[in-house]
Amino acid sequence: MSTPTIADLDAFERLRQQKAWNWYDWANSAYYTTVLSVMFAPYMITVAGRAAGCTDPDETCSRTVSLFGLHLAAGSLPFYLTSFATIASAFLLPVVGAFVDRSAHKKRHMAGFAWAGSFFCALLFFLRDDDWQIGAVAIVMSSLLAGCSLVSYYAILVDISTEEERDRASSRGWAWGYLGGGLLLLVNLVMFLGHDSLRLSEELAVRLSLLSAALWWAGFTVIPAVRLHDHQPLHVVEERGGLMQRSFGQLWNTLREMRQYPMTLTFLVAFLFYNDGIQTVIGVASTYGSKQLGFGQSVLIATILLIQFVAWGGALLFGRLAGRFGSYRCILWGTYAWMVIVVLAMFLPARNVALFLAIGIAIAIVLGGTQALSRSFFSLLIPRGREGEYFALYNACERGTSWFGTFLFGVVFQLSGSYRPAIVALIVFFVLGAAFLLRLDPERGIAEAGNARPSVV
Repeated sequence: MSTPTIADLDAFERLRQQKAWNWYDWANSAYYTTVLSVMFAPYMITVAGRAAGCTDPDETCSRTVSLFGLHLAAGSLPFYLTSFATIASAFLLPVVGAFVDRSAHKKRHMAGFAWAGSFFCALLFFLRDDDWQIGAVAIVMSSLLAGCSLVSYYAILVDISTEEERDRASSRGWAWGYLGGGLLLLVNLVMFLGHDSLRLSEELAVRLSLLSAALWWAGFTVIPAVRLHDHQPLHVVEERGGLMQRSFGQLWNTLREMRQYPMTLTFLVAFLFYNDGIQTVIGVASTYGSKQLGFGQSVLIATILLIQFVAWGGALLFGRLAGRFGSYRCILWGTYAWMVIVVLAMFLPARNVALFLAIGIAIAIVLGGTQALSRSFFSLLIPRGREGEYFALYNACERGTSWFGTFLFGVVFQLSGSYRPAIVALIVFFVLGAAFLLRLDPERGIAEAGNARPSVV
C-alpha cells in the first residue's frame, strides 16, 4: 500500500514544481508581447525614420540609416536587428546550453539571464527623438539574454515532468504566458488610449509600456527563482580540451553528434522553418497592420490583446487534442493552418477591422498550440542529460529570435516597397516545415533518444 502513496506524492510534487515553472512563462511573455510583438518595431521605424529624414510617421519609410557602414531602410531596421540577434545566438546559446547541462542550479542561470535581459529592455525607455542607436543595442542584448534564460527554463521541464506529462505541462505554461502577457498588454492599452487624459504624449505612453514589460519580466521571475528546486545533472558528457574548445566548439560537437539521432535532427530542421514563419508573422503583424493596412495603434494593440486571450484557450485546446491524437499530428495540422493564414493576410483590404480581427482569431487558435507542443515534443527527442545543448539549438530559432523569416520580410519590402508580397513570401517556411515533418518518424525518434514513449504520440 505504500508504493501508490509514494507515487501519488511524487506526482503531486511534480505538479507543484510545474506550477512554479509556469510563472516564468507568465514573466517573460510580457517582453515578447508588449515589446517584440506590438510596440518596438513600429516605434523603432518611427524613430529611425526621423533620423533618415522621413517626416510622416504614418507612411512607410524606405529612406536609409547607416549601421556599421550598411545603408538599411528605416522600415526594415527592426527586422534586421532581430536577424542579427539570432545569428549571434547561434554561437552563444550552445555555450550556455553546455554549461546548463553540467549545472545543478538551472533556476539561478534562468533568473540571472532574465534579470540582465530585463535591464536592457528597460533601456528602451530612452529610445526617443531620432536616437535609434540605443534602441538597437537594447533590443539585441535583451533578445540574446532572453534566449539564454529560455535555454535553462526549457531544460528544467525535463527535470520536473515525465514523458507522459510533457504536453500538458508545456501547454499550461504557454497558456499561463498568454494570460500574463495579455494582462500587461491590457494595462498598456488603457494607458495608450487614455494618454491625453493622463497628460502623456503618445510616444511617452509607448516608452512607458516598454519599461513596464522590463519591470514585469524582472519582478515575476522572482517566483520561479524561489519556488523551483535544483536537480543534479544526469549523464553529463565529459569535458574535453580547453575553454575555447569546450565553449565555442560545443556548437560543432552537438551538431556532429546529432547524426546519431536523425529524427531529432529532422524535427529541428522542420521547426527551424515553420517556427521562423510563426515568429515572423507575430513580429511583423503590428507593422503590417499599421504601415500597410492603415490601422491606428489602438486597433493593433486591441487585436494583439484579443490574440493573447484567445491563444490561452488555443494552447489548452491543443494540449487536450495532443492527449487524444498525439502532439506530432497536432503540430503538422498547425503548419497547414499557418499556410492558409498568410495567404489570406496578403489579401486583407486596408482599414477593414472585422477581417483583420478574424485573421487575428485564426492566428490565436493555432499559435499557442503549435508552440507549446513543439516544446514538449522536442523534449522527447533529446537524450537525457543533453537538454541544455539541444534546447540551445532549439531556442536559436524559437519565439522572438527567428532570422530567416525576418530577413526575407525585410528584403522583400526593401525590393518591392510593399509589405503585402513580404507577408505572403512567408508561406515557403510553412511548406518546408511541413515537408520535413512528413519525413519524421516520431516513435523512432523517441526510441533513439532513449526516452519512454507516451501513450499517444
